[in-house]
Amino acid sequence: MELNTASAEGGGELAVQESPPPAVPSTPASREIELEGHVVPDYERELGPILPTWATTRQGWQAQIKLHTRKMAYIAAWHAVRSPKYGGRLALRTLIGSAVGVRAGWRFVTAYDHKLVVDQALTEGRKKDAANERATRRAEIWRRTKWTAGLGLPGLGLLNALVTHYPLLPYGLGVLAASAAAVTGTTVSEAAVMDAPALPVRLDLAPEHLNEAFRAAGLIKAGQALTLVQGVIRDGKGWSAVIDLPRGCGRTANDVLSRRELLAAELGVDEIQLIMSRVRAHAGGHGGRIALWVADDDPYMGPPTTSPMAKADTWSVWDPIPFGVDARGNRIVLSILWQSMFFGGLPRRGKTFSQRLLTAAGVLDAWVRHYVADGKGGADWMPMRSVAHRLILGAEDDAIAALVAMLDELIVEMERRFRIFRDLPTSVCPESKLTPHIMRKYRMPLIFVTIDELQEYFTAMDKDLKDEVINKLCRIARRGPAAGFICNFASQRPDADSVPTKLREIITIRYSTQVVDKTSSDMVLGKGKAAQGADASILQEEHKGVGVLITGPGSYVIPKCDYLDNAAFADICQRGRKLREDAGLLSGDAVGDVVSAAEAAGRAIPAVISDVLYVMHNSPRMFTSDILTGLVNVDEDTYGDWDPSILAEELERAGVRRETKQVKIDGQNRAGYNRRDIEDAVPVELFDTPLAAPR
Repeated sequence: MELNTASAEGGGELAVQESPPPAVPSTPASREIELEGHVVPDYERELGPILPTWATTRQGWQAQIKLHTRKMAYIAAWHAVRSPKYGGRLALRTLIGSAVGVRAGWRFVTAYDHKLVVDQALTEGRKKDAANERATRRAEIWRRTKWTAGLGLPGLGLLNALVTHYPLLPYGLGVLAASAAAVTGTTVSEAAVMDAPALPVRLDLAPEHLNEAFRAAGLIKAGQALTLVQGVIRDGKGWSAVIDLPRGCGRTANDVLSRRELLAAELGVDEIQLIMSRVRAHAGGHGGRIALWVADDDPYMGPPTTSPMAKADTWSVWDPIPFGVDARGNRIVLSILWQSMFFGGLPRRGKTFSQRLLTAAGVLDAWVRHYVADGKGGADWMPMRSVAHRLILGAEDDAIAALVAMLDELIVEMERRFRIFRDLPTSVCPESKLTPHIMRKYRMPLIFVTIDELQEYFTAMDKDLKDEVINKLCRIARRGPAAGFICNFASQRPDADSVPTKLREIITIRYSTQVVDKTSSDMVLGKGKAAQGADASILQEEHKGVGVLITGPGSYVIPKCDYLDNAAFADICQRGRKLREDAGLLSGDAVGDVVSAAEAAGRAIPAVISDVLYVMHNSPRMFTSDILTGLVNVDEDTYGDWDPSILAEELERAGVRRETKQVKIDGQNRAGYNRRDIEDAVPVELFDTPLAAPR
């Protein structure tokens, strides 16, 4: 049934279906009536709800109060700016009204109405009637003068007496007189003193706007109307509604999601402002029901929310991890146990920052062992050297060899755990997977496998090695979650050459920052996701830290990720190291990292030593030219102009003493450094644990 209803902001009379379609009666006779086009009366639906939709929930009341408060504040400010113009208009209207009053009083005393009769008689040539009317007029003037004087003079005397006792009385009477004059002047001029405020269009979204947009997009036919399951109501900084497509339109909810760009254009907003999703059966939905929300502005342009990890002392990965907020400001959390994750998107859009949020939670959990590989070898993952059991930086030959060894180590540990699970009784291990009890009793910490810039490793490998590494990664991602493995992979545009489909398709949680087109978006998020509305190509360059998050086959959200800068991440890593030292769980490469040990001991070491050790992390020795290349990759502003002589001078000033200026690598003798010489510049007496031997 189509009802005439106005928008929540009073946008005029609009035709839209406000109620759900009548349920099909259960009797055969009723079905025949329905098929003939008749509807069994349903008085509840025909009369409509007693209360509007927004009045049935506390959130609806809050939204309405906020909306009208905002609207009244806007109108008040709008009029306040124009108050000088209103004052001038009011003064002019008061003068006009005063003139009208004086004129009316003068005409009364002078019997102007009788003058009109005299003039009419003279015009018609009735001189005798005119003479008689003149006499009548003179008598009337005398009578009115006496009445005016008789009332006016005593009135002035009374007013004078009252003023003696009430000094403010003249002001009050003056205000009343001026108000009366202003009202009279406004009535005469037939124009309002105040202008009508021009409310911004974004404050209003009428139901009929939706009907027009859906018709223009070809989703409903002419004469059809959407059914508003939930009417258009104010929801935060936008408008929300739940709609049903009309029967007979031949469209589904997925068709609506695929035409997001066209619908946004018809509604006069950008695609990023239009958030749509299917309402599934468990939430009372069906194949033609859609929930939509239209934001007033770009909801992702504000400052990011600082990650709770920045101030947290500890965290448990068994609990959900805060990841960001959606367009409406709702908190987005991720449960990553038994899951694997993939992050993709263009460079410098916040991909690595988003990936690090989940790793940061694992750093603050002492019962998480970290395996980290960064194919780019930049500074993003440098702080992890203080906690990582294994840390691989760069995609050179030695780094690739270290990556293969790390994957082998992970597979051996995974199989060891499954053997233990098989021997445990069902009462201890009911689902053949890790539990908090097993984790602590058998000292099996959760294992966080973080690999950033996967494409750098794959492009640097030959085909046979690449296939071997892919198979190992797939094995870990497929079977590892039950053993407590959490895979956290990232890459730029993951085409079939850089990140094979068989690896991406077994990843459960996917996140993509801006990409160039829908095809690239589907490469990260999954085939066909863009057609369902999960399209990362709608994001713009300004949307740093914003991406499309897929959490299941039929669900997605566009969050603005929490912010965790390099300094905060480094501080988290230092706290994570202390947690592991206190729990006796610091292991692997982190035990022998001299830079982290010095920082934990409160001893500052020269930045050049820290950075050179970072570059040489995978190698016991390295040529000078390769060290300089690595330093530029870490910090181009600092090391971009350095040459071998500057490097040697700075290292010598920092306390490095070289046993030899030549190093032999793969049969070549060239200028270079041994990592042990660099480490010796850090005082060994600071540390309680022995330094790890070079690899």
